[in-house]
Amino acid sequence: MEAEKRIEQLRETLVYHSDRYYNLDDPEISDYEYDKLMIELRELEAKHPDLVTKDSPTQRVGGEAKREAGVLVRHNVPMLSLQDVFSREEVDAFVEEMRKQLTEPEFVVEYKIDGLSMSLRYEQGELRLAETRGDGVNFGEDVTANARVIRDVKKKLKEKVPYLEIRGEVYMTEEAFRAVNERQELLGKKTFANPRNCAAGTLRQLDSKVTRERGLSMFIFNVQQVRGMELSTHTEGYEFLKRQGVPVIDDYKVCRTAEEVWDAIVKIGENRGNLPYDIDGAVVKINRLSDREILGATSKVPRWAIAYKYPPEEKETKIIDIELSVGRTGRITPTAVFEPVRLCGTTVSRATLHNQDYINELEVGIGDTVVVYKSGEIIPKIRTVVKEKRPSGAQIFQIPQVCPVCGAKTERERDTADIKCTSPNCPAQLERHIINFVGRDAMDIKGFGTVYIEELVRLQYLKDISDIFYLKDFREELIEQGIIGKEKNTDKLLEAIERAKQNDAYQLLCGFGIPNVGKAAAKGIMRKFRSIEALMEADMEALLAVNDIGEVSANCILKYFGDETNKRIIERLRAAGVNMEQREESKTDGRFEGLTFVVTGTLPSMGRKEATELIELYGGKVSGSVSKKTSYLVAGENAGSKLTKANELGVPVISQQQLQDMCGMDKTEKS
Repeated sequence: MEAEKRIEQLRETLVYHSDRYYNLDDPEISDYEYDKLMIELRELEAKHPDLVTKDSPTQRVGGEAKREAGVLVRHNVPMLSLQDVFSREEVDAFVEEMRKQLTEPEFVVEYKIDGLSMSLRYEQGELRLAETRGDGVNFGEDVTANARVIRDVKKKLKEKVPYLEIRGEVYMTEEAFRAVNERQELLGKKTFANPRNCAAGTLRQLDSKVTRERGLSMFIFNVQQVRGMELSTHTEGYEFLKRQGVPVIDDYKVCRTAEEVWDAIVKIGENRGNLPYDIDGAVVKINRLSDREILGATSKVPRWAIAYKYPPEEKETKIIDIELSVGRTGRITPTAVFEPVRLCGTTVSRATLHNQDYINELEVGIGDTVVVYKSGEIIPKIRTVVKEKRPSGAQIFQIPQVCPVCGAKTERERDTADIKCTSPNCPAQLERHIINFVGRDAMDIKGFGTVYIEELVRLQYLKDISDIFYLKDFREELIEQGIIGKEKNTDKLLEAIERAKQNDAYQLLCGFGIPNVGKAAAKGIMRKFRSIEALMEADMEALLAVNDIGEVSANCILKYFGDETNKRIIERLRAAGVNMEQREESKTDGRFEGLTFVVTGTLPSMGRKEATELIELYGGKVSGSVSKKTSYLVAGENAGSKLTKANELGVPVISQQQLQDMCGMDKTEKS
């Protein structure tokens, strides 16, 4: 049966994309595309009611409650989703149905914020619990610790209401989202696709410090339950919450006719491009709470509300240029500049082209006429090229083989679509390069924070890593301008820089940021060559003789030390007094040579860094993950998933005591 086959296909597709959206916070298709699939499934199930099943996406709410995000808690009030509608006819039909069932109903039309739903429970005016939507019906995740660090979440209400449960949307402003992605890129971490994904991932963080730093916001859109006071309408609830200092949805409007409801929806649609946050529709809900009681809910949605989804707006325009920018990781991003068009209430003239693969797939070039739309009604994107309007002689744009900032050669990164500048001294990459250089795994210069680096680069005190060791020459200027702080803070950092000159050569090598040369590889290399000078003279054969150094890593090393700019920087480091020699290690017998250890959990009297250094002292290698190649897992308290995997793979598990015994340490050494 054709219908049955299509229904199964749709269900499988929707379950997959629902999981990407709700549980993984990493959607692969737009809301509009998802909604179209859901509409098709609903229509087919309506025609074939005998094929409807309880586990169909049309019968379920949201995602799943995830244990790793927090302790599961049972909902006091289900956190249901809303019935989506896509046309004026459907809106009018909802209003008419409400008028049939209720006496002179009032409607509230308000923004539908694009974020992550969260409920807050207050007892005697104090916040007791914050929970996510989870499965929407039974369980959510306890995220109270993270909720407490969100600025808009009130820890204490002005009035001591015996019990109040309110529901809202945790979201991220465009400004906060840009700041987070800039920081992610600077630190070499994966960036977020959109503000909603970022907000969802942040709220589920296990470390509330991260949640605080990312600047989440929250609007309340409903009073779920209240005891000890009476509320008669939705808007009365809003007014009460405002008096408590609780932020509620902006610019809601009370309507009485279908015409007023539609006008309010249109007004929101016209204004959505001017908002500092994303919305994904407009919500129409019944105002009187007694009317809501009469209407009730299905297993999935309340009968007293709908969500109107705006159709995607598309317009043609012409590409007048393609600009290239270099990010802090060296990645080159092409951006299409086109004749300005008005979309979703704002004028747009630029859209990212991501990478060369994306450009090739679109077959786009300068002079082409393209169809532009806003993804999620926010981010301008090019949907397609209008090939019949292509000018003669137009060609598909090619990202050049030289960096547009510094002129260095560009290369395509292995197993990715990214083309990157190969020069670590490219001004566009400088901040990230310096962050790596002063970091714990490299030169470990304490107190040299990201904020200082950004400012010193901006003011051109730092043009490459060697400039760090000449900052002392500008001490008076730095103090006068307050870049690092007053005299005490400035001297403290300058002293830390001075101490770093005596670091082992492997730390310096790690700080160079040579691709495929991390801390462990740097130690192995310097154990072999003993000095930076000797390493600079090494050939391919000598490099390949080092354990765990393959042809790719060796080529990266040869390329780095063959670069004239890098040679100049190394000479300046030497002139500044930076140590280039590897210290003599304590004489050990290399008993762990060829063995790979993983350290996990909390050890009784030794930090992971100390355990790592001990293992490496005896010639062993320390890895961050357990595999079949792991020789031993050193496990402390709360060892977690690594212990489980070690047991599954049959990897020997030892304690700190056993590790020390294997090193032949006596009691004096252990203490």
